[in-house]
Parts: sequence; C-alpha cells; structure tokens
Amino acid sequence: MSKPTISKKINELPPDAKKEAQDFVDFLYQRYVVSKEMKKSGPGKVSESSFFGIWKNGEERSESVKWVKNIRKYQWRN
Repeated sequence: MSKPTISKKINELPPDAKKEAQDFVDFLYQRYVVSKEMKKSGPGKVSESSFFGIWKNGEERSESVKWVKNIRKYQWRN
C-alpha cells in the first residue's frame, strides 16, 4: 500500500481544514524559503524600501510643530 501524498491528504480535508493547512504552509514557506532568500540578498538600499519617501509631499513638514501639537491635542483628548 502506497503512502498518500500530502496534496491528496489536504484535498480530502473539509474546507476549513484546507484553509488552515494552506495558511500553515504559507507560514512555513515565509519562514524558511523567503527569509533564507532575504538573508542571501542582504538588506538592500534604504531608497528601495517601500517606506522610503512616505513624507515627501506631506503638509506636516511645513509646520511640523503646529502639526504635532494638533495631533497631541486630538490624541490626549480622546
């Protein structure tokens, strides 16, 4: 008797369990494959990061003190 493959086993699971299995496989893939690839490629340039330039066109820069005071006033009031 041959041992069923993992995909055959997953296909026989109910829908909720299939979703859990997929989530777990995605987690393992991220942890072992993607993180391994990131270590090989190094940290990269800051200018290529997704967060680089998020304040580029922000109004906050022109009157930063006023902006901070308004934010604090709002946050501390609530």
